[in-house]
Amino acid sequence: MSHILIQSHRGAGVLAPENTLEAFELGWSLGTVPEADVRTTRDGVIVAFHDHNFARVVNHVAPELRDQGVESVSFDMLSQMDVGAEHDGLPTHRAVALREVFSLLREKPKRQIYLDIKDVVLEELAALVVQCQVEEQVIFASTHYNLHREWKRLIPSSGTLLWMGGEEPHLEKRLQELRATHFADLSQLQIHVRFNGEETALRLQPSEAFLQAVGEELRRHNVLFQVLPWGAKQPRVYRHLLELGVQSFATDYPDVVLEVVKEFVGGQILN
Repeated sequence: MSHILIQSHRGAGVLAPENTLEAFELGWSLGTVPEADVRTTRDGVIVAFHDHNFARVVNHVAPELRDQGVESVSFDMLSQMDVGAEHDGLPTHRAVALREVFSLLREKPKRQIYLDIKDVVLEELAALVVQCQVEEQVIFASTHYNLHREWKRLIPSSGTLLWMGGEEPHLEKRLQELRATHFADLSQLQIHVRFNGEETALRLQPSEAFLQAVGEELRRHNVLFQVLPWGAKQPRVYRHLLELGVQSFATDYPDVVLEVVKEFVGGQILN
């Protein structure tokens, strides 16, 4: 294994306010691929925003807006909100339109970004991607396989990442669906991993054997094997997963993963 792709969850993980321009710039500067969560405002502007409402993400949100979401407001109104809720005390941060993010992508062709689909019309997103000429720099991400099939018809040159979580029987059922199509239209697959890090022996869910088997199968189909180890900031978790054959990580701690990867593969990071 010579290259590891690192996805910076929601932009730059815990290192910057999520889904902001500052987060994406930081994710790129680290040599990772930031992720943007995609939603659409009431007036049709496609933006980066994770939650279905404003309660968690927006600082000092008006009580009447807490349970409303991006689809309920105009982009102008959204732009006036401080979305640095997890970084109180820092300068105000604003939600960003994907058009602005794409303009930064186009300036540097080696940059990429994951687009995790929350609430957007695929045809409208595809039209924006084509208009901004970033078809090969975006990686479409969703847990719904049918959306990947549709997206690849719209943007054949785009990368795709299917993510999934749950117990092994559920994961196996989902994998059977993919086997029926020979993993058609997928370039990456992500599995969510839970772990018990309080004990001397690291215990993973799904199991090590399951992860190794999935990794081997995906490599046979030329699909990149990515995992998201929820909440993991312990280097030993990532080191162990690398030893199991994981090729890529999504993480809230890209700085931690970068150090582990540099040690493991001599600093060769795929970005």
